[in-house]
Amino acid sequence: MSSNNSAFALTDFFSRLFRNFPKLLLTNLFFAVPTAVFFGLFYFINTAFSINSYFILFLTIIPVFPFYAGVVQVTSHMVRDDKAIDVRSNFFAGLKENFLCFLVHGIIMYAAVVFSYFSISLYTKLGEENGVFYMLLVVSIIICVFFLFVFYYVPPMTVTFDISMKNIYKNSALMSFGELKHNLAATFGIFVLFLLCATVLMCCYYPVLIVIVTASLSLLIVPSVMSFIINSSVYMPMYNMISCKDKRSSEINGKINEAANTLQGKNINADSLADDFTEIDIDEFGDADEYIFYNGKMIKRGVLLKMKNSSKDDKGE
Repeated sequence: MSSNNSAFALTDFFSRLFRNFPKLLLTNLFFAVPTAVFFGLFYFINTAFSINSYFILFLTIIPVFPFYAGVVQVTSHMVRDDKAIDVRSNFFAGLKENFLCFLVHGIIMYAAVVFSYFSISLYTKLGEENGVFYMLLVVSIIICVFFLFVFYYVPPMTVTFDISMKNIYKNSALMSFGELKHNLAATFGIFVLFLLCATVLMCCYYPVLIVIVTASLSLLIVPSVMSFIINSSVYMPMYNMISCKDKRSSEINGKINEAANTLQGKNINADSLADDFTEIDIDEFGDADEYIFYNGKMIKRGVLLKMKNSSKDDKGE
C-alpha cells in the first residue's frame, strides 16, 4: 500500500510539473530580471573595488528574496492543483503582499549562507592540518542542513498564512525535525534537478557555451522548478500542521458548527450565535496568533477570544 501511494504521488508530481511547465518558465522569467540586475550590480561592486569576496555576491540574496515570494505564490497554487493560474497577477500579488517579510527572510538567509560557507570552508582547511577540526566541520554541516530544512517552510508559510514572524520560524524549526521524511524528499528532488543540470553542462565543451547554458538554466528553469519541488514535498504537511496543530481546534470547530446548524434549523438570527459562543471552551492562555478553524475559516485565537468576550458583554455577564 505504501509503495502504491508513493507511486501515485510521484505520478501526480510529474503530471503537475509537465502540465504547468510553460507557466514555470514564465514565473522564472519574472524572477530572472531582478536577479540578473542585482547580481550584476554586486558583481560590479565586487570587481570595481577589487574586493573579490563571495560575501559581496551573496548580498544578491537580500534584495532578490522578495521576488522569490512571487515564485512561491505561483508554485503553491500549482501544488494545490489550481487549474486556472494567472502567473503575472499571482507573482506580483505575492511580491507586493510579502515584500517586507521576505526582505527580512532574505537578511536571515544571507546570514545563514555566509555562516555555512565560512564555517565549512574554514573547518575543511583546518581539518587538513588537524583532524579534530573535522568534528566541527560535521557540526557545521548539520547546522547548515537545519538552515536548509527551515527555509523549505519559511517561504510557503509566509505566503499562505497571516502569522507572526516568530511563529513562522518556530513552526519551521519544528517541522525541520518533525517532517524529516518530506524534507529528505525535497532534498532528493533538488539533488536530481541539479544532477540533470550538471549533466547538461557536461555536454558543453566550449567555455562560452557553458556560460550560456548556465545562465539559461539559472534564469529560465531552476528557481521555479526548485520551488515547485519543495512545495510538492512540504506544502501539505505544513498546511495541516499550521491548521490543526492544536487538538482543541477540531473540538471547538465542531461545537461552533453544531451551534450554527441548530440555529439555522430554527431560523434564528446570527446574533444568537454570539450568545451561544460564550459557552465554547477556548484556552485563554494559548498563543493569540495560533490559528483555529471557525465555520470553515482559519481565525486567530485572539480574534475568537475577542468575539467570546464581546458576546459576554452583550449578555451583561
